[in-house]
Amino acid sequence: MDLRHLRYLVAIADQGSFTRAAEALRMAQPPLSQQIARLESDLGVRLFKRSRAGAIPTEAGAQLIERARTILALSEEFRAFAQGLATGNEGSLRLGMAGSLTLLPLIPRAIHAFRQARPGVRVTLEESNTPVLCRALQNGQLDIAIVRPPVPDPNVIVRPLMDEPSMIVLPFSHPLSGQDGIHLRDIAEDQLILFERHLGPGYYDTIIAACLIEGFSPLLGQAAPQIAATVPMVATGMGVAIVPAYLRQIRTEGVTFHPILGTVPRASIAMAMANRAPNGILRGFADILRGLCMDAAPGRQVRD
Repeated sequence: MDLRHLRYLVAIADQGSFTRAAEALRMAQPPLSQQIARLESDLGVRLFKRSRAGAIPTEAGAQLIERARTILALSEEFRAFAQGLATGNEGSLRLGMAGSLTLLPLIPRAIHAFRQARPGVRVTLEESNTPVLCRALQNGQLDIAIVRPPVPDPNVIVRPLMDEPSMIVLPFSHPLSGQDGIHLRDIAEDQLILFERHLGPGYYDTIIAACLIEGFSPLLGQAAPQIAATVPMVATGMGVAIVPAYLRQIRTEGVTFHPILGTVPRASIAMAMANRAPNGILRGFADILRGLCMDAAPGRQVRD
């Protein structure tokens, strides 16, 4: 028995006769009768009562016909889902993000645009540091990740997205909190709150290098457990911080954000994928994300 037999059953029940069912199925009536007779023999149950008035389902036949309708509907749903997977309109997207990147406005906009374009795709999010995300990509636990380069793993493909300028964060009590732009060397005597290097070695080294270019080696204070945590730590008076500009949207009382004059360290952002052929879902999200980055506001550099 296959789906073809189930379609025969439903057609006869709907048409009320073997002759009309054969016409609807675009087949001859004798082969249809033969198929139903063979099916009844295989199942060991009579499906229809034949009379001059037509074909009437038996009690057992009526129950089996309802099951046949359910199976055929599930079959069509299965086919539609498979086609959706092939076109990237059904399935799931497992997205990883390096710490604090959820605060970058481009990210929620990209997710929203993707969900609008492909409502049949389920999006799940995971936040961690770049090395952990890269391992998850290799293990097949994530489909794509937004990370902070560099990514030394040769099994992970990295596509640069943009460079975000940094800002200096000062406590209200700082003598320079009333100024607009500040040079890095202006905070050379302050304790600098930095995140743990393993959370983003590329950005960490960029900050240190910018300070050296400006003629000083920063006085490192207490390390922050994540990049976004540096802002509230500044508010407590523990020191000053250098953070990506998008973190200024963190509404923390007791701090001021200042553009950097002179050498400006930039926070590079990239998307990372495992070194295997991407499916339609992955390509669709990557295209949306890159498109939004290309339209980024002035002050951000989009790299190819």
